[in-house]
Amino acid sequence: MTARAAVTGIGLVTPVGTAVGEVFDAVCAGRSGLSAPPEDHVLHGVVDVAAFAPPIAADSVIPAKDARFVDRSIVMALRAAEDALADAGLEVGRDVDPYRVAVVVSGVGGLETLADQAVRRSQRGRLGVSPFMLPGVLPNMAAARTAIKFGVRGYTSSVGTACAAGGQSIGEALRILRAGEADVVVCGCSEAPLFPTLVDAFGNALALARGWPDPTTASRPFDRRRNGLVLGEGAGVLVLERPGFARARGASVHADVLGWGATTDAYHPTTPRPDGSSAAAGMEIALRDAGLTTADVDYLNAHGTATKAGDAAEAKAITTVFGAAMPPVSSTKGVTGHMLGASGVVEAAIGIAALRHGLLPPTHNLDDPDPSLDLNHIRDKALAVPARTVMTNSFGFGGHNVSVILGRADA
Repeated sequence: MTARAAVTGIGLVTPVGTAVGEVFDAVCAGRSGLSAPPEDHVLHGVVDVAAFAPPIAADSVIPAKDARFVDRSIVMALRAAEDALADAGLEVGRDVDPYRVAVVVSGVGGLETLADQAVRRSQRGRLGVSPFMLPGVLPNMAAARTAIKFGVRGYTSSVGTACAAGGQSIGEALRILRAGEADVVVCGCSEAPLFPTLVDAFGNALALARGWPDPTTASRPFDRRRNGLVLGEGAGVLVLERPGFARARGASVHADVLGWGATTDAYHPTTPRPDGSSAAAGMEIALRDAGLTTADVDYLNAHGTATKAGDAAEAKAITTVFGAAMPPVSSTKGVTGHMLGASGVVEAAIGIAALRHGLLPPTHNLDDPDPSLDLNHIRDKALAVPARTVMTNSFGFGGHNVSVILGRADA
């Protein structure tokens, strides 16, 4: 299968900015979004470092009467979707039949709202629980609220594959367009994990970076001294269209989604399969789906969260697939932190910017590459390469592996 989808709109909310150019400049220059929690943040004293996205007033994206009961993850999703549709110059109902638009916007849901309501119940009993809790916590609500806000009447769904959900949302959007079920798909992911209960869960699992006096040095993908991930919050939304539909309405196309692949480790709830074989299979499926060979990939944006096991398994997978044809590789999480499922969409946007600018971002904090991970690292500074294709990887708890391939619109 080689049918592609045109990316006509991009909307981002990240720890290093909300405009694609701003985010891309940050990852190329190593301008870090990692910091110690501010004194007025609920994580102050809970964790040493995290990656905070800018605040967004809920009533700026949703009617004031509903804003009180909407989780931050939904607020960020709506802002990113608003920006993506504006970037695409597309209005549902004016430019496209509402029933010919689909939404696939994912995330783990409003866990902070759920945790807050559990505290309220423990303090005040049954009557302390808000009857409006459910629309704030259900994982489909980012997608549902997006459809409500923009009047989408077509297929609407969310993907629940943890940190692979953003990449898989892009893949599902491509599948929907190829099947002829829609002309436009609004796809993405939004995550707001920066609250004590979830941070403590990651910390107690020894998954978080620790012991770094300078917070900006804590996320170290593929580095010998890496000792865990840095949690971040954010959202990314893309507008994908059938190429013919985009041309007919005169849309500007940022890049094309060429193919994707998804596999499952079937190994462990949280630990990746050590030999990386299922992740490698997912990359190979993506290449076949796009009608490409390993020699056609000019840049690989790795999942690279800076955990010992995760980076090692991914490096083995990349080496298995590409061998001597390995493209330049980097992980941008050294700057952005790990925004869970949203990372896959943000990193796709970074890949699109790399295609447009002919510049490949480096892995920040890769001071001492782990010699056991034999990758073609981009270090220290961005690499000027006129890339035509990019692969981006996303892996999630449960053993979910997703690879997406993007290509220059003029390729």
